[in-house]
Amino acid sequence: MLGLNRRDALLFAIVIAITLFAPIILNPFPEGSELAQFNAGYPDLMQRFVIFGIFAIGFNILFGLTGYLSFGHAAFLGVGSYAGVWMMKLLTMNVVPAIIVSVIFAGLFSLLVGYISLRRSGIYFSILTLAFAQMSFALAYSVLTPITNGETGLQLALDDPRILGISQTADGSIPLTNFFGITMRDGFEIAMGGWLFTFNAGYYLCAIVMLIAFYVSIRIFRSPFGVMLKAVKSNQQRMLYTGLNPRPYTLAAFVISGMYAGLAGGLMVAMDPLAGAERMQWTASGEVVLMTILGGMGTLIGPVLGSGVIKYLENIFSKINDNILHQWFSFLPDGLEDFVVAIVYPFIGKGWHLTLGIVFMLVVIFLPGGIVEGGQRIAGLFKRKPPEDKNKTAAASAPSAAE
Repeated sequence: MLGLNRRDALLFAIVIAITLFAPIILNPFPEGSELAQFNAGYPDLMQRFVIFGIFAIGFNILFGLTGYLSFGHAAFLGVGSYAGVWMMKLLTMNVVPAIIVSVIFAGLFSLLVGYISLRRSGIYFSILTLAFAQMSFALAYSVLTPITNGETGLQLALDDPRILGISQTADGSIPLTNFFGITMRDGFEIAMGGWLFTFNAGYYLCAIVMLIAFYVSIRIFRSPFGVMLKAVKSNQQRMLYTGLNPRPYTLAAFVISGMYAGLAGGLMVAMDPLAGAERMQWTASGEVVLMTILGGMGTLIGPVLGSGVIKYLENIFSKINDNILHQWFSFLPDGLEDFVVAIVYPFIGKGWHLTLGIVFMLVVIFLPGGIVEGGQRIAGLFKRKPPEDKNKTAAASAPSAAE
């Protein structure tokens, strides 16, 4: 199917099914119940799942295949966001041109950064990419204020000189982003018993783009180009001894990865037309590194799983406060209730990073291959062992003629 082998086709089909039915899968608890706090099937969060999934998929092409650890990929995310907003301000509110321009600008910028940074490897490469990202953040925050609007962030205005569209609607508001007339806020809800499922147009646009990006990553992984990238990670010196220059391959991987980041940035502004310098900070670059390692570096589905886990913790655990905890543990005696809440509270709310750190530490120690390795171990428990060949068993137990 689509040029994929049976195993990859099955994986792709599973990803398609999960993505399409995510509004249902991510709402396991009925509305109004105490556990509804853990539902994640609302449009904004689902959009973040797939957008950061794209970001992590692209990063995995560089880090997972070549072993080059970049701490500056957030710069390409930010460049893509700024380019997308400017396209909406100057041309049209249709998200397609904005997304395309975001990918192009991020690709050009990653070509420049990669050409310089890839002259070094190892920790020196990582430091160079981090330096470029911090320089980009500083430029966007202060020096390039006429282009980026500084700390306020670049956003749409009522007086934007939009060529292929109106600057403001009849009621005096800013036009909504759309995909050939379908606004990103469009959608419908289905109530089934105590459950409420929301199907949003913006999410499904992001989901389709992510599926395309995921399919392209599979083809890259299985292509001769992907094999060469794996060779770079395995032993770059041997490649040099055979007369192969690894730099064109690593530069191509760097640019492709940067274009994925630009695509994610373009989708961000397509859903919410705002671009800020904070998207270029080193913490954003570190976040995609965590996503890739947590899910499974060098695997196909791992980065998507890692991005989902981190965004879930960020958006669900961070919203739980002490009042909610007191409701959960209200069945306990007063003194014991306060004690339990005092123990649990540091791991949620503003302290959700502590929970993420513990999860990441446990994964690195016990599952070096990430969540994917954990799934493989669980699947291995249910696999039937092949029956032993009786002839081989008898031959092994019988004494040899030499004895």
